[in-house]
Amino acid sequence: MSPEQKAGQVLLPFFTGTDAGAHAAVVERLHLAGAIIMGDNVPLDPQGKVDLPAMAAINKRLAQAATADGRPWPGMIGVDQEGGIVARLNAPLTEWPAPMSYGAAGSVPLAKEAGQGLAAELVPLGFNTDFAPDTDVTIGPADPTIGARSMSGNPDAASSLGAAFTQGMLAAGVLPAVKHFPGHGSVTTDSHLNLPTQPATVAELAARDWKPFQAAIAAGAPMVMTGHIAVPALEPGVPASLSQPTYAALRGLGFKGVAVTDALNMGAVHKQYPAGSAAVMALAAGADLLLMPADVGQAHAAIVNAVATGSLPAARLDEAALRVATMMTWHARAAAGTGTPTGTPAGSGAALAAKVSAAAVTVLSGQCGGPLASGAVRVTGGSPADRARFADAAARNGLALGSGPLVSLIPYGGQPAGGDIAVALDAPWPLQHSAAPVKVALYGRSQGAFDALAAVLAGTAPAPGKLPAAVGSYPAGTGCP
Repeated sequence: MSPEQKAGQVLLPFFTGTDAGAHAAVVERLHLAGAIIMGDNVPLDPQGKVDLPAMAAINKRLAQAATADGRPWPGMIGVDQEGGIVARLNAPLTEWPAPMSYGAAGSVPLAKEAGQGLAAELVPLGFNTDFAPDTDVTIGPADPTIGARSMSGNPDAASSLGAAFTQGMLAAGVLPAVKHFPGHGSVTTDSHLNLPTQPATVAELAARDWKPFQAAIAAGAPMVMTGHIAVPALEPGVPASLSQPTYAALRGLGFKGVAVTDALNMGAVHKQYPAGSAAVMALAAGADLLLMPADVGQAHAAIVNAVATGSLPAARLDEAALRVATMMTWHARAAAGTGTPTGTPAGSGAALAAKVSAAAVTVLSGQCGGPLASGAVRVTGGSPADRARFADAAARNGLALGSGPLVSLIPYGGQPAGGDIAVALDAPWPLQHSAAPVKVALYGRSQGAFDALAAVLAGTAPAPGKLPAAVGSYPAGTGCP
């Protein structure tokens, strides 16, 4: 491969809009690894749902562009599809609850089944890469970024559940990327905006934040994403994604796969390292794949120039490009060896997603046996769509609307609530200061999640979930016996 081809092989850019033609030309011209599909790239039908044939056509065009220079391995077509608030692809694909549901449910087999179910719906659309799961260990309400994207505040639970979800995704024929090393759940700044600092020692990180990454690596994770987090114990003031000691620490865990940066257009990096400098720094530090540089043309030119001038060793670019090519070759061979996975139709995971929510719903306070509401309820809070889903679920469980206990729905980022029954639809932290005597954590706002809630309120189903992280005076593990 030429230096230009190698430089392209380590770049996975974004584009704008749903016309893939112009971006396909850029992929061909710069020999790029492929593309990542963001929310504004998803074509919608007149009903506002994902236009499945159009999405598949976009991905097919980009995949063709990635192999136009004759490379024998497939291009990467990636997406961020975690479930919960991070889902680029909505209906008719299955709406999965927040990943914290797996921690609340406490079932490793269920997490693996869900990883396979989520990933399998991506395959018919032409996706071969999903930047999931999030294996960060959350510290609770002081964590402003990860929250319910984390499976648990317990490192051991996050390890077993994250590894299982990773294996499920691989079984479906999709490459996962566990994130965000060295751990984004225990910092108090949002790296989309500014650079967080992780004050923990290496020993503390190894005992908490690094455990899930080590477990995922042992389970065969092909990719690990580095976050934009400064760790003074490794390299003060430098984002981990651009820090050589961070990549050395990751390799020290036994990782031999592709180290991918978090998006390089995020505030924590782009503000401090403009133009193509972040791409060169990340490569020099040990990254193999550079995700979403602010300007892919600048990044490509900067890499080629850095190799030509000797400021970036040619051997480092060779190593990075070889790792990406090896992973994609392995992916193609694994698919061929097992019969190419055909995936499952959009929406086929709905029953499984509902099963996850039913296993996760957690009662922090209030009675554990019998109905929490008899005959009728009132509802407030949430979005109009949340309230409509709640109404549908209530009707199916014999609950009328308009009288009785007041159910307060608390959405993502919402404030504590009063009423008679407070229900957190995302992270459970707002329940800490909610005045309602009955407190329920749901970890999702899908129809299946609301069905699980209504069944608990009506007393027709138990609430088997346990808090995966402490909520104020309610310790982790709180829930009905």
